[in-house]
Amino acid sequence: MKKKTFLKAIFYFSIFCILSIYLSNYVIEENAKEKVFSETKKIPSNKVGLILGTSKLLNDGRINLYYKYRLDAAIKLYNSGKIKYIVISGDNSTKNYDEPTDFKNDLIKSGIPENKIYLDYAGFRTLDSVVRIKEIFGQTSITIISQQFHNERAIYLAEHFNIKAIGYNAKTISGNYGLKVKLREYIARVKVFIDIIFNVQPKFLGKKIVIE
Repeated sequence: MKKKTFLKAIFYFSIFCILSIYLSNYVIEENAKEKVFSETKKIPSNKVGLILGTSKLLNDGRINLYYKYRLDAAIKLYNSGKIKYIVISGDNSTKNYDEPTDFKNDLIKSGIPENKIYLDYAGFRTLDSVVRIKEIFGQTSITIISQQFHNERAIYLAEHFNIKAIGYNAKTISGNYGLKVKLREYIARVKVFIDIIFNVQPKFLGKKIVIE
């Protein structure tokens, strides 16, 4: 009898997890329709573009294509005149790991003026990045720069915190590596609603930074 009850509980829990993933994914994708863009000529202008950080290198030392394509997208968006400033929000939790500075250095090498770039070293999660763009950098209308699946989730979070957001889609990744990231994304989308329900806030806020 106990075994039967246990199996029933596992069954219902599995159904609950599948429904949670499906509904979270559906709501976030539907919300982002007509708010994500892959062409500069179609995307509306914004004062600030927000790059969501990622590591520059993979564990084996190769360039992380998510990084490369977000960098390329930011350069293209800036050069098209669709944004005037770039905020890079990423993880700088240890001395030897600094996502924002890596992006900044490569943006400067590509011709973006240093005075047009601002760094957010406490973008540990997407939620932290979108809340801090409002609370620290004073922006209530932004263009988020990442891959489409990430933009969709970030837009949903931004809107929850009363930020008007659109997304500019960096090139996505196919193959095994891309598949692993997309599978993790399904869990991250469920986490969006858990964070909203429990009113999760950024790990750090701090002093305000004025974007001229």
